[in-house]
Amino acid sequence: MKHNSCKLLPLILLFAGFVSVTAGCRKKDNSMIMNHPRNIRGVSGFQRTFSDRNDKQLATAQAIGIQPLANREEAETLTDSLTLIADNDFYEVDSLTHSIPYLIPRASELLDTIGANFLDSLTAKGLNPNRIIVTSVLRTDNDVRRLRRRNGNATEHSTHCYGTTFDVSWKRFQKVEDPDGRPMQSVGADTLKLVLAEVLRDLRKADKCYVKYEVKQGCFHITVR
Repeated sequence: MKHNSCKLLPLILLFAGFVSVTAGCRKKDNSMIMNHPRNIRGVSGFQRTFSDRNDKQLATAQAIGIQPLANREEAETLTDSLTLIADNDFYEVDSLTHSIPYLIPRASELLDTIGANFLDSLTAKGLNPNRIIVTSVLRTDNDVRRLRRRNGNATEHSTHCYGTTFDVSWKRFQKVEDPDGRPMQSVGADTLKLVLAEVLRDLRKADKCYVKYEVKQGCFHITVR
């Protein structure tokens, strides 16, 4: 006995929770099926897993980074040494108040990799896409002085001064909307944090970066290696 697969498919999609969008052999609505997260383990303690101290990160930053800059105008002249970073498919740059969006090329490539791996991991785990948010990048001497006036705990010898370091929020993420305007199910920040932690753990194990888990700042402090 022959079966009409086009007639059976809508029933299969209905029981699977898919939304039909066309008549006949209907296509699944990918914006609404990412409802069943799987294989999310996170890490065995954020502070224990990401405990690379400032002195370790600073030694690497000084070895491979630029010399600290006095002001923002100097950064604009170092076109061969620094890469301007901006919103793209992999990440969003936050409203920067005490830093400027420049990184050495190696750090810029690492940031792209983190963003791309994060998106790939979300898809593999059955979660809708979100972009990471970069909250701090290159700091000039002026930026450091202004930050220390605001935050007495901010270090004077910051790895951010060498273009090797950036901060990525673990509290906030940028939801990627469906290009056709279909509703996208939101993913909780706690779940996204676990997935991001897995991505960073793997890159850290591969000796691509140092990572420090920052509690008060709500970010992962990352220095390229």
